[in-house]
Amino acid sequence: MMALATVHPHLIDRLVKPRGRLVADAPLGPQTWFRTGGPAEVLFRPADVEDLASFLAALPADVAVTVLGVGSNLLVRDGGVKGVVIRLMRGFAAITVDGRDVVSGAGALDLNVALTARDHALAGLEFLSGIPGTIGGAVAMNGGAYGGELSQVLVSAEAVDRAGVVHRVGAADMGFGYRHNEAPADWIFTSARLRATPGDQLAIARRIAEIDAARTESQPRSRTGGSTFVNPPGHKAWELIDRAGCRGLRIGEAQVSEKHCNFLINLGTATAADIEALGEEVRRRVFAHSGVRLEWEIKRIGEAA
Repeated sequence: MMALATVHPHLIDRLVKPRGRLVADAPLGPQTWFRTGGPAEVLFRPADVEDLASFLAALPADVAVTVLGVGSNLLVRDGGVKGVVIRLMRGFAAITVDGRDVVSGAGALDLNVALTARDHALAGLEFLSGIPGTIGGAVAMNGGAYGGELSQVLVSAEAVDRAGVVHRVGAADMGFGYRHNEAPADWIFTSARLRATPGDQLAIARRIAEIDAARTESQPRSRTGGSTFVNPPGHKAWELIDRAGCRGLRIGEAQVSEKHCNFLINLGTATAADIEALGEEVRRRVFAHSGVRLEWEIKRIGEAA
């Protein structure tokens, strides 16, 4: 008598049906700037904050949760991501102006927030145009560029925790530091209130144009994950990498950018393993040359193939 094959139910069958979109085995590589990596076991796009909170409240405790923005500073490993990957999209992209404040959903692009402020002659948020991500990611990592960082302009933020509880917190209670904050690791930021100052609209527009020109001049516009390593205290990561002879270094189809060597590039068919191996080789060479240990700024998630 033939033995019957054991059928293992998919994780999606254990989950409550939300109002938003739930997809099994969703490819994540195309949703990242590197354009490589494995799938999400389940991808969830909540309809709004209430949908997110109720879904998390009902989620089995053994199911891991990962939050994905626009995938600009992210490497998804080739084996994919177990559990539920949450992406905040349409229901979290609204941007409104309230006096001097710009109130933004976590899914709104940093660039769009800067442009909204410009359109209302509000200054101080121009630096956001130089950060290739979403406001939720900027809050989570205290994103910064071109002389500004999120902690300098944040008034308050809203987040939902793993239990589905909604939290509202002031900037002073976030414990901001360089590229991080001290908020609980399970918080998913859903919106932020940013403080701007009335300014000259033409001057604001010129600053945004200057930032765009500087990015075009200095950074590759290819399949990259943005700035790869955090600048160590007293150093610039790109200079350490350059001095260690890593400019243009390749592993497979992964390459250290010739234009800006704190950027790794997918030349076309690089695997996530190629990119991560290249980054680790850069770290090894920099340490051997200078004694400085580079720390990853790009977030690496998931499992190896």
